[in-house]
Amino acid sequence: MKKKNFIVAITVFIVGSGIFSLVNQPIATFETTTTPQNDETETDENEASEENNEKPKEEEEESDQTTETEQRELSTVVVEAFQETIDYFTNRDTHIVAVGDSLTQGVGSSNDQGGYIEILERTINAEDQLVSIDNFGVRGDRSDQLLERLDNPEVSSALEDADIVLITIGANDIMKVVRENFANLTIEEFKEERINYEETLNQVFTRLRNINPNSDIYLLGFYNPFEQYFQDIEELGMIVESWNKTGSDIAEEDEAITFIPTVDLFDDADIDLFADDNFHPNDFGYHRMARRVLDYLTNEEG
Repeated sequence: MKKKNFIVAITVFIVGSGIFSLVNQPIATFETTTTPQNDETETDENEASEENNEKPKEEEEESDQTTETEQRELSTVVVEAFQETIDYFTNRDTHIVAVGDSLTQGVGSSNDQGGYIEILERTINAEDQLVSIDNFGVRGDRSDQLLERLDNPEVSSALEDADIVLITIGANDIMKVVRENFANLTIEEFKEERINYEETLNQVFTRLRNINPNSDIYLLGFYNPFEQYFQDIEELGMIVESWNKTGSDIAEEDEAITFIPTVDLFDDADIDLFADDNFHPNDFGYHRMARRVLDYLTNEEG
């Protein structure tokens, strides 16, 4: 039964994501308009409009309070993070290079730009230009594609001068398993692909060390986007946990590599932390990621 639920959960997610993409495609705009056929249609539209405008005051006030609470949380995160990092980065000429997938690119944030990387840059450089950041995140990148991208002259040149390297990678490796085994999906396929991920991730780190042996590398772990919908399906959590352990174990073998966990950041059911695709973080989710990264940069390096 669990196996069946597991397959259903993945199927629902894939189908839902596909529907979301179709629904959100641009709609053609036409200059021509149609006029009501009779007065009855116009009356119905006016009545519907009046009904929509007559929302209970309690509902509007509750919505306003929720928005204000979320905005206060965002402001608090940014201010606290700034206070804790300003001393660390002062009098340093720090160069940060970010590589990886859509989480590095910032998909899901406002205008799909920046994500946690943009928040880091905006926070640290709030008053003075303390760090420079190059963002090479590419939506859809798997670990093997990242490995190839490290040979790109623009990327490798930036890495040669990097003090800090931030990485998010692996989520698309997991989704590759789903796409290739959609008709007969079991947890065994994820175990096999995790071994490939481990080998490729080791190659990525080796390549980074060859490019720049003096940089400090930070690998951000996975969160579980399925948790909010399929809490009773243990296999989903097991996949995330095992892949996180792979990254964490590799990091422990090299003092220059630090694993940053993120799975706990998205356990809060009281606030919406995901974008409309229910997979990528929204601005609130990315703020939590940025705060976690700042904590690791200042507390562990300082």
